[in-house]
Amino acid sequence: MRNGLAALALLFLGLPSLSARDVFSHPLDAESLPRYSAVCADLARHPVIRGVFGQTKTIRRLNRSLDSSGVFIIAAELGMVWDTRQPFPSVTVVGRDFIIQSTPRGTRSKIDAAGNETFTSLAATISAIFTGNAQSLTENFENYFLDGGGSWTLGLVPREKAVAVFAERIVLEGDAAPGSALIRSITLHERSGDIVRYVLSGHSFSAGLSDDEKALFSLD
Repeated sequence: MRNGLAALALLFLGLPSLSARDVFSHPLDAESLPRYSAVCADLARHPVIRGVFGQTKTIRRLNRSLDSSGVFIIAAELGMVWDTRQPFPSVTVVGRDFIIQSTPRGTRSKIDAAGNETFTSLAATISAIFTGNAQSLTENFENYFLDGGGSWTLGLVPREKAVAVFAERIVLEGDAAPGSALIRSITLHERSGDIVRYVLSGHSFSAGLSDDEKALFSLD
């Protein structure tokens, strides 16, 4: 009973689970590879994912945390929309080689990141994580995996310096409903010692974007 209460407390507080803390003791191997591959295949089934996010950034040098929340869209072919609602409204669209940022006043600006190795690596990493691109993940990261039956934990250590610039380690935790794996949290451990944790909920899926959603990826 005590262990069950502890697990519930971790869930509601949005804290890393015990498996997230020790996943790096379990490198991906022949035994865990089939389950890992099945999870990645399930994640890859959805061209468009929508949901709600809560973000907590823990700043080590200040010993404080900053919270924000909003909604997100992941489109496998285009990129990601991060629509922050609290505490300050803003919309950030991350494409394969650009960023579009919007202010509450409706002003939109585009940053061209073509040729920027760090950005393109970041965009590719985001896409690989959310679309379950197993080939990209195993080529570009050292993979660690724990199977909890109805849940799973994936630890990633970047092989490329361009990715390690923004995250030395990445931990994903998710559900494994039959035929439909979900990412429930993503934790980035930065080189500075800061930690950024995203808790995702309210997932929904579709085959494509609405016209209004497509327009977010362009200034035209």
